Amino acid sequence: MNKIIVVTGPTGIGKTKLSIALAKHFNGEIINADSMQVYKELNIGTAKIKEPEKEGIKHHLISIRGIEESYNVYEYQKEGRKIIDKIIKSGKTPIVVGGTGLYIKALLYDYQFKEEIKQSDYSELTNEELLSKVKMVNPDVNIDFHNRKRLVRLLNKYENNIIENNNKNKLLYDAIFIGLTTDRKTLYERINNRVDEMIKLGLLEEVKELYNKKVRNRVIETAIGYKELYQYFDGAINLEDSIDLIKKNSRHYAKRQYTWFKHQMKLKWFWVDFNNFDNTKQEVMNYLEKVIK
Repeated sequence: MNKIIVVTGPTGIGKTKLSIALAKHFNGEIINADSMQVYKELNIGTAKIKEPEKEGIKHHLISIRGIEESYNVYEYQKEGRKIIDKIIKSGKTPIVVGGTGLYIKALLYDYQFKEEIKQSDYSELTNEELLSKVKMVNPDVNIDFHNRKRLVRLLNKYENNIIENNNKNKLLYDAIFIGLTTDRKTLYERINNRVDEMIKLGLLEEVKELYNKKVRNRVIETAIGYKELYQYFDGAINLEDSIDLIKKNSRHYAKRQYTWFKHQMKLKWFWVDFNNFDNTKQEVMNYLEKVIK
């Protein structure tokens, strides 16, 4: 089959677990679509899949850059499309998995990029106007509008890369889009519990190692679970407040993800049965079997 399967949804919903089952069933290879999981040093805080959990399934675009190396959606698009072609030629099924909506759209839709560099200070725009322009490109972005320096840097990045065109909703591949969902209360409880589990697994130690190496860049400023603990290590807030902030920002991120999916993608939604995840796996597989036929 030459179809591409996309598995997406908010953080903490079970995308990784489902993707392994689908890859085994449909003879697939997995392409990561989480913008933070591309970095080698970000593991616990990004809920990156561990080697034993892969169950022998080949994964692409995970841990491909060091934390201080540059990486952007344009590079992701180029590398991801080459991988898709390679997987299809090998007779296998590409399965794109992750919650970074912009990466998924740039990979599969007619997003065009340019490489010429143009820098502007946008002095004629207010911070609110800068934020509005940034969110027109990426509603998924998490940034404080008071941080003008970062807003300017991000807008320059987007405008240097993305060419506005009328074909951004034109799908270039034969893809099936699966979305996983649940009610807000359940999702928020899962997010809170997952943050507590990350702390138990050693998130503090993972972040402290980066902090001690004096890593301070766009990635750290963006990555939930890392930027909040940096505030703790800086002495700006206590540990309890830092953990609460990770939970809060993760919940807000999930809400923004839903907004993106609603306006940018046509997904077939499946309600997750957390008491028996096998039910969800089977429901999705039955749907895919029908669509593929």
